[in-house]
Amino acid sequence: MSDADHRGARRAARAIDALRRGWPFRVESADGALDLLAVESARDDALAEFASHDVLLSGERAVTLKLTNQRVAATPGPVRLDAAAATVTAALAIADPALDLAHPLKGPFRTIATGGEAAAEAAMTMARHAGLLPAFFVREAAGEAETFCTADDVAALLDPARLEVAARARLPVAASESAEIIAFRSPEEASDHVALVIGQRDGNPPVVRLHSECLTGDVLGSLKCDCGPQLHAALHAMADAPWGVLLYLRQEGRGIGLVNKLRAYALQDQGYDTVDANLRLGFPVEARDFAIAGRMLELLNIPRIRLMTNNPEKVARLQKEGVEVVERLPLALPTNPHNEQYLATKRDRTGHQL
Repeated sequence: MSDADHRGARRAARAIDALRRGWPFRVESADGALDLLAVESARDDALAEFASHDVLLSGERAVTLKLTNQRVAATPGPVRLDAAAATVTAALAIADPALDLAHPLKGPFRTIATGGEAAAEAAMTMARHAGLLPAFFVREAAGEAETFCTADDVAALLDPARLEVAARARLPVAASESAEIIAFRSPEEASDHVALVIGQRDGNPPVVRLHSECLTGDVLGSLKCDCGPQLHAALHAMADAPWGVLLYLRQEGRGIGLVNKLRAYALQDQGYDTVDANLRLGFPVEARDFAIAGRMLELLNIPRIRLMTNNPEKVARLQKEGVEVVERLPLALPTNPHNEQYLATKRDRTGHQL
């Protein structure tokens, strides 16, 4: 990566930090520049700088609020609402679906041009990466910005090619006392991903499992998903094979973050399935970056794998990254009363072969 890309990645990292802290920041792109303040972390005393009170929402959230036509809804992009909210409380009522029942009547709203489509898209990526709701107070760029980045800077920060091996060590685990753990890190990006190698490497393709971090399932034993049982079943299956690799990706909640995943859980308690809950929050159904897994395999010098997954999309996404998937291995586990609907949604709406 060039020095310019390194500088850009640092700018994007500082902007995401400002986003989390409720500080204003600027995103610049070829088609416009926007000054932004994240709704979730904002305070009313900061709104003096955003006197227009315009609100920028993700396309998915806008579809939920019936703010896009059918053509746009097919491939939704960010939507800007003119003078939509004068306070943080009013903006949260628009942005947070957990408040939809308390505030069922919203608007009427007038949508206007975003002022910078690429900048708006980059802002939504930054919100998701920060684990915040994809909603901002917005205005056209004015004066000097204390913190700024470009849309290209955001792409540079999140470029999986920047991942490198940070550390490795022997790690005896229940499935294999001879396992090795390898950590991967990017210079400015905060999430560390890990691989667990089980068994002795040979000339055969390893059994590989891509497992996205799930605090509730992996650590706390949640019955709402099948993540914990899948994790441990995969490790034991690898121990029975000549060798295997678990790629543990720090992409909680299909890439929307822990807090937003818990918000999705609350929406599920209101009757929405996992797909609709994500969309109501303003996120895509699938927000994970499988290019990270491709880069980890590249660094491990593993070009061919036997992929353990029920999701054909993972096969396609890895092959797109240049990984040869020679076999797909299913992972069958029993259901329980708490995750039956979750698994049915996987089967019926996201194409999992259960």
